[in-house]
Amino acid sequence: MLFPDYRGRRLRANKNFRRMIQETKLSRDDLILPLFAIEGKAKKRPIESMPGHFQLSCDHIVTAAKEASDAGIPAIILFGIPDKKDPLATRAYAADSIVQKTVQAVKEKVPDICVITDVCLCGYMDHGHCGFVENGIIDNDASLDLLAKTALSHVKAGADMVAPSDMMDGRVGEIRQTLDEEGFSHIPVMSYAVKYSSAFYGPFRQAAESAPQFGDRKTYQMDPANAIEAIREATMDIEEGADIIMVKPALSYLDIIYRLKQEIDLPIAAYNVSGEYAIMKAGEIMGWVNAKELIMETLLSIKRAGADLILTYSAVDVARELNN
Repeated sequence: MLFPDYRGRRLRANKNFRRMIQETKLSRDDLILPLFAIEGKAKKRPIESMPGHFQLSCDHIVTAAKEASDAGIPAIILFGIPDKKDPLATRAYAADSIVQKTVQAVKEKVPDICVITDVCLCGYMDHGHCGFVENGIIDNDASLDLLAKTALSHVKAGADMVAPSDMMDGRVGEIRQTLDEEGFSHIPVMSYAVKYSSAFYGPFRQAAESAPQFGDRKTYQMDPANAIEAIREATMDIEEGADIIMVKPALSYLDIIYRLKQEIDLPIAAYNVSGEYAIMKAGEIMGWVNAKELIMETLLSIKRAGADLILTYSAVDVARELNN
């Protein structure tokens, strides 16, 4: 079709026409809100690198979950900041630890919202790595039992879904087997299957107090240069029992989201991570960009690439904008 026989502007001239032919639609149903839980009561600590977000005590998490539910958001994902750390991450799976208590409180006060828990050890280990460390080396297989115990403790507390983010080989299978054996075969697993070793995680590590105390995470998180490996990692996790596959970060890996959408038939989640959020908010503070418009465009691009679900710190603002 060529001009003048085809005129694209005919269907752009009217806002109702634009609504009618819009190919990609962002919905409240796509959104998951991340929240950071800390011990104590009435605590709300600002996260400097993530304007508008806080480390929250359990009572404030309940309030935030209620606000999210009222805005039409179907799920939150919880990250815990424990009162103490040790070499065996014992507070990760303790029944009275921060995530477990917060899950119980949210499910009691806001029963309609889905509570997903991040399953990892970095925030609970005194060295800040995502697995058990022996002689300075992350021991993959020795970490699996700790991860499965952590997932099980979350589910016993009332979690609706668990999301292992550690990138240890075999952890999805270990978690699936443990949940099934304990009578929780109905609980889904959302795997951080394609998690890159990214510079975009900086603000999150401040928020979750989970920065590694030595080395880096390149031995278990993926090389940003690799795309075929993403298919392999996702396929392995699916074979081990994952129900949803996640790509993290989102914005620099839209091609990965697209490729996975062509290759697999499970729902795909994408994490619009802390660094992506911080850049947009910082640009707004400097007066250089309109963060609201930028965020909406960004989330549309993630959805257009093929994501079915989006974890985003902008979830509440976006849901309210969609409501309007």
